[in-house]
Amino acid sequence: MSFRLPATLVAFALLASCATAPHPSAPPASDGQVAPAAAVPAANDNLNAVAWSQTAIEHDLIYLQTYRDAESQLLGALHDSHWDALGKADRIAPLGHLKPAVILDIDETALDNSPYQARLVKSGGEFNEADWAAWCKEGQARALPGAVEFTRFAASHGIAVIYISNRAKDLDQATVANLSKAGFPVSGPEAFLGLGTILEGCDQVGSEKGCRRQLVGQHYRVLMQFGDQLGDFIDVNANTPAGRRAAVADYLPWIGTRWFVLPNPTYGSWEPALFNNDWSAPREQRRQQKIDALRYQ
Repeated sequence: MSFRLPATLVAFALLASCATAPHPSAPPASDGQVAPAAAVPAANDNLNAVAWSQTAIEHDLIYLQTYRDAESQLLGALHDSHWDALGKADRIAPLGHLKPAVILDIDETALDNSPYQARLVKSGGEFNEADWAAWCKEGQARALPGAVEFTRFAASHGIAVIYISNRAKDLDQATVANLSKAGFPVSGPEAFLGLGTILEGCDQVGSEKGCRRQLVGQHYRVLMQFGDQLGDFIDVNANTPAGRRAAVADYLPWIGTRWFVLPNPTYGSWEPALFNNDWSAPREQRRQQKIDALRYQ
């Protein structure tokens, strides 16, 4: 147990330090003039989330715990011919004698893209497709803890590893190369189903993954799914906090057995759910709506 000063003493100490500490002055310039003070970085809502993702040992332990737990259950799922991890809307083809597979999202599930988020924090910018594509093409994303070991274990037991990602299809070569470089088993280009993958007769809405899950289900019995977003497991019809809870309600018994959810506080569909999915609104307006969504009891 760590020792903490009583709150009153902490407050007194802070007040005292404010009262007595001199304000730092800018260093003199070489010509004797006072140089301008260094610019203070603007506050960024994502700073703590990115710092936690990159530096907190708890982050790594959650990933290790998740993948190790999944590995301990995988062979039991493999030997249960009725076991399937596709939701009702995605299991179109009958199980029959389909080959086994696991489905993984890529970003923040298999690969760590926190350096891209860190760049946005430093620049004060927001996500844009051009910078994101450039980052993906760098091929420098690292494997997240436990993910390589789990996927190699699956592949060693004849279980196909399929990656369904909302990375654009034209990033397939760069993505497959990054996965391979990080140590993941990749059977070939068919193992990566990016945004733009077509399934005849299935109408994809936006970036939802349901059609691609149905495509996998035509060829495989899916033993487990892994992701950091609700949409990695099931299509969400109403992206509001209530709608998201309703979408997953029937599948709560699958969490930790068929579906394995990983943490991502840096971005995701949970965020626009708080401001009516309106990314065109000014940043300060979106921020205020997120503040309004907080609860205080």
